[in-house]
Formats: sequence, structure tokens, C-alpha cells
Amino acid sequence: MKVLKFGGTSVGSVENMHNVKNIISDGDKKVVVLSAMSGTTNHLVAIAQAIELGNPSDAIDKINNLHETYFKTIDSLLTDAHLIVDVKNYVSSVFEFLLECTNKSCSKTLENKILAQGELLSTYIFNSFLKQEGISATLLPALDFMRTDAFNEPDIDSIKVNLERLISDGKGSEIYITQGFICLDDEGQISNLQRGGSDYTATIIGAAIKAEEVQIWTDIDGMHNNDPRYVENTSAISNLSFEEAAELAYFGAKILHPQTVTPVRKDSIPVRLKNTMKPEAHGTLISKSTSENGIKAIAAKDNITAIKIKSARMLQAHGFLKKVFEIFETYQTSIDMITTSEVAVSLTIDDDKNLESIITELEKIALIEVDTNQSIVCLVGHSVVNHQDTYKLFQILQDVKIRMISYGGSKNNISLLIDSKDKINTLQKLNDYLFELVTL
Repeated sequence: MKVLKFGGTSVGSVENMHNVKNIISDGDKKVVVLSAMSGTTNHLVAIAQAIELGNPSDAIDKINNLHETYFKTIDSLLTDAHLIVDVKNYVSSVFEFLLECTNKSCSKTLENKILAQGELLSTYIFNSFLKQEGISATLLPALDFMRTDAFNEPDIDSIKVNLERLISDGKGSEIYITQGFICLDDEGQISNLQRGGSDYTATIIGAAIKAEEVQIWTDIDGMHNNDPRYVENTSAISNLSFEEAAELAYFGAKILHPQTVTPVRKDSIPVRLKNTMKPEAHGTLISKSTSENGIKAIAAKDNITAIKIKSARMLQAHGFLKKVFEIFETYQTSIDMITTSEVAVSLTIDDDKNLESIITELEKIALIEVDTNQSIVCLVGHSVVNHQDTYKLFQILQDVKIRMISYGGSKNNISLLIDSKDKINTLQKLNDYLFELVTL
């Protein structure tokens, strides 16, 4: 059995829903994971924010506008009169719940319940569409099996038991439709796997059922060797290893959730990235296999803060670095890059919500310098640090001010910290010299 995940754009229009139906209707059994229809999650976030700001009238306007959009989609997608009535009744019940939320005090629990409605809507509508088209499909509510533990990690054992039971109950079906992104936490409250979490849902399910393959369908034909939003003449990568894909996802490749490959890595379950609008394209296959050495792709991660911790007296003292890391652990802030010298430590973070408190604590033990508006440019490839052509990247960046370099921490990754204003120029230069075969 395969697991196929379709993103918001893939189910964001009536035409695209027909494309998805054609892709999954091949007679093979599969689990289909759906995101919310494109734009819905942003609308739900705005509704939750309006409630939090004490502006119920604004929230109500947004709810009513979104409700109307969904009714228009239903009228365009469905032709069966009984199904239209059923789906509109369901959709109306969701929006009645959202209207009730405008009278409540906003909390994280309420926000999670609001955000969950997008996936619940898309799966109910699409499952009804499949019924209309005569396709055997069963709706598997993710909240009946998808659960995280006390550490916010997927509870694979629980997921496996409950998912196998649900699939067995619907064993006459060809296709099982479920929601991405949403889950229950260890206390049984509605939660989620964060933005892009539908990818993660798909590979968690893939690991739980020992899937033949997990496919991630989006609106782009695979992982590209550079960011096509900023760089011209990028191309899709045909093959990546799990390690290479994980590095690219973590350091800014938007096509994948950073945790996507983690669940399937242990069992070597391949992940294939495909384009819903061009299903014939090869896409990108992520597997345990490695192909050629050298730099394969470049990604960039924005909103980085660099912190220099300088202490000539204490840096080499036993336990100093331990104290530094304990401060970041206290404020649950992860570190991306780190370099050291004889008198200073430089590191980066991508979450600055506790920055002021962290700086206050660090200033008790050292002198601190902070640089904001930084970007990490990550170059990824198998054994990239050992490849004979890797030296080229340092020659072509002579005109770019590099704040930090991480080289050797991973054999598959070299990371450069630069000012964000230099990002596009840096990505283009790297693309020209590394992939367009410009002579140095």
C-alpha cells in the first residue's frame, strides 16, 4: 500500500481536485492525505487572531466570507443533489462552530481547534466527490489515530494500532482519505504538526503501515537545485538520499516539512515528490541510495539571528560552554550553526521570541553582540566537504561578506551565514558557477 499526500494547491480548485481524482484512481489501495484547501489555513489563522484581539465582528466577517467561498466550490464540484445537501450541511456545521468561537476567550486549545477545521473541510468535500464519481473511498478521521506523546513526537505504537484497526474496519475500500497536519496531543486535546505538517503526517502513516512508498504531491515537479522563487534556470533533482533531503528541508527548501523523512528513514521507505499538474514528470525520489558526490542543491533559511559570545577570561574555562547551552535549553531555543575561536563563540537561532531573556542571561557571563536579519545559505550533496570542486564556492563569494561558515559538522552540508540583503545575489552566483558551468 502507498501513501499519497496532496497539498493545499492540489485541492485548491475544482480543476485540481479532478486531477487528484485521476491520479489516485488506478485501482491500487492507498491512503490519501489531504491538506486544507489553499488559502484556508491563512484565513483560519486570521480568524483566530481577530478573536484573540477582541474583535469578534472582524472574525465574523471573515468566517462568513470563507463560508460563501466553500459553498461556491461545492456548487462547482458536485452535481448529485443529495450529496450537495449533505456536504453543505456539514460545511455549515463547521462554520457554525467557528461563529461560536467568536464568543469565547482565545487560548492555544481554541486556536488549534479553529485551525483543524481546514483539513476536516477538505477531506469531507473530497471524499464526497469521490463517492459521486463512483470511487470506493473511506474517510479515516486523523483524530482517531494520529497522536503525539509528551515530547510532541509521534506516538508511532499508538498510531500503528489504531490505524490498522480503522483500515481493517474499512477493508472493502480502495482508497482511505485522511487529514494531514492535525492530531491529538498526549492529553487528548486537538493539536497539530505545525505548518507543512501534512508531509509529516504522510510519512508517519507510511512508517506505521510499512508503506511501499510515500508520495508528496505539490505544484512543483520535485525538489529543485536552488530556490525557484529567487533564481532563474533551476532544475528538479532526480534523486536525493534521506540525509540530503533532511538537510535541505531543515535549511529552507519549502517543498518539504523539516521532519518529513525522519519516520521513514529507519525502514528505508522511499519518498517521491511529484507535481499534481504534471503527473508524468519524474519528480524527485528520496531514498537510502546515494548518487554522485558534490553539491546537488542550495537552500536558504531567513529570519536568522547571530549571537557572538565573547569572554577571554572564561571561554576556555571548564564548563563555560555548558553554561551557554543551558541558557538556550532553559528558553527552549534551538541552535542552528555554531563556531568557536580562542576567545568567542558565535551561534545562530531562528526563533527570537525569547531573545531578550537569553541575552540578559548571557550578559552575566560574557560580552554579547547580536546581528539580526541574517540568512543561512546551505549547500547540500553527498560527501560535499570532500569533493574536489567544493573549493569553488569560496572563490565565487569573494564579494559577499560571510558572517559565519559551518564546514565539517556534516559531510553532506556546508552552511554560510550572510546578511539577508545579500541572499538573492548569493543564491544566483552560486547557481551560475555550480550548476551553469561558468568558468572561474
